[in-house]
Amino acid sequence: MNTESKKTIRTFALASFLNDFGSDIIYPIWPLFVTSVLGANMAVLGFLDGLGEAIVSLSQAGSGYLSDKLRKRKIFIWIGYLCGSLSRVGYAFSSVWQHLIPFRALDRMGKIRSAPRDAIVADISTQKNRGKHFGLLRAMDNLGAVCGIIFCIAFFELGFKTLFLIAAIPSLIAVLLIVFSIKEQPAVASKIFKGLSFKDLNRNFWIFLIASSFFALGSFSYSFLLIYANKFGVKQSFVPVLFLVFTAVAAGFSLPFGKLSDKIGRKKILIFSLIMWVLVCIGFIFLRSYVGIILMFALYGLHKAAIEPVQKTFVSELAPKDYRASTLGGFQMIIGLCALPSSLIAGILWESIGMLTPLYFSIGLTIISTIVLFFVKEKQEIIIQR
Repeated sequence: MNTESKKTIRTFALASFLNDFGSDIIYPIWPLFVTSVLGANMAVLGFLDGLGEAIVSLSQAGSGYLSDKLRKRKIFIWIGYLCGSLSRVGYAFSSVWQHLIPFRALDRMGKIRSAPRDAIVADISTQKNRGKHFGLLRAMDNLGAVCGIIFCIAFFELGFKTLFLIAAIPSLIAVLLIVFSIKEQPAVASKIFKGLSFKDLNRNFWIFLIASSFFALGSFSYSFLLIYANKFGVKQSFVPVLFLVFTAVAAGFSLPFGKLSDKIGRKKILIFSLIMWVLVCIGFIFLRSYVGIILMFALYGLHKAAIEPVQKTFVSELAPKDYRASTLGGFQMIIGLCALPSSLIAGILWESIGMLTPLYFSIGLTIISTIVLFFVKEKQEIIIQR
C-alpha cells in the first residue's frame, strides 16, 4: 500500500471511531427512552428500529448508485456523518414517540456514507488484506462504541436530553476530518458509467444475497435483547453495561476475524457468526441468571465481530470492480428491507403470542440461511476449479 492509501484507511478508521462514540452514547438507552420515557410499546420499538434499517438500505443503495455514476465518493461520506449529528439534536427535543420518526429517518440516512466509503476501501485493498482493512474499520466502530457506552454509563445522571446533545459533537468532528483529510481520486472520476445490471452479478452473489436475506428477516435488532434482559430482572441502570459487553467483544474480535477470513476464507467465518446467533437465541430461551445473560451478550459480540466486516468483504469481492459501490449499496438495500419486517414481526410476535416467540422464529430462519450459504462458492474456489 502507498502512503496515501494508508492515510485514507487511518482517516476512515478515526472518523468511524468518532461517529460511533457519539451514536453509542445514546444506543444503550434508546430502547428505554422509547418505551419508558415516551411510553411506546414493543411493536412501536420494532417499527422504529425496522424503519431505521429500511432507510439505511435505501440510502445505501441510492448513494452507491450515485457514487458510481458521478464517480464521487467523498461528498456522500461527510454528508452522512452530518445527518447522524443533526438527528441526535432532534432526539433531544422529542417529547412523544411520533416525533422520533423523522429524526430516526435522518439518523439512518447518514448511512449514505457506507457504500461509497466501502468501495474506496475495497479499491485500495487486495484480496490478501481486504478482510483486515474492513475488520479494522469495524474494530474502530466498536471501539468508539465502547467509549460511548462508558461515557453513557458514567454520565447517565445527566439525563436523556443532555446525552443526546453531547452525542452530536463527535460526528461533527468526523465531518471536518473527511472534508479536510480525504482526497478524491481523479482516476475514479474519469470513468464512464453505464449502470449496474443484473447480468453483471454472478450466481454466487445471488445465492449469498438469498442466504443473507433469510438471516436478516429473522435477526431482530439489539433493542429486543436489551429489553429481554430487563424483563428477566436486569436493572435499567445495568442495561448499558450489557451493551458495553457485546460491543467490547465485537471491538476486540472484528480485526482478528477480518484477518482470519483473509487466511481461511469468508464463508467459514460467516457460518461461525450464524452459529453464534443461534446460540444467543437458545441462551435467552433457557438462561435467566445474570451470568448467563452476560455470556449471551458476549456471544452476540462474537456474532457481530464475525458477520459485519466479513460480509462487506465478501460482497465487495463478489461485485464487479467498476460497480462496487452500487453492489454494496444494493446488497444493503435488500438486507435493510428485510430488517423492517424483521423487527416489526418480532414486536408483533412478542405482543400477540409471547416474548420468546421471536427467538424461535429467528432460529428457524438462521438455520435456513446457513444451509443456503453452503452453496456459495468463494472466489478462491472458483479459481481452483478453472
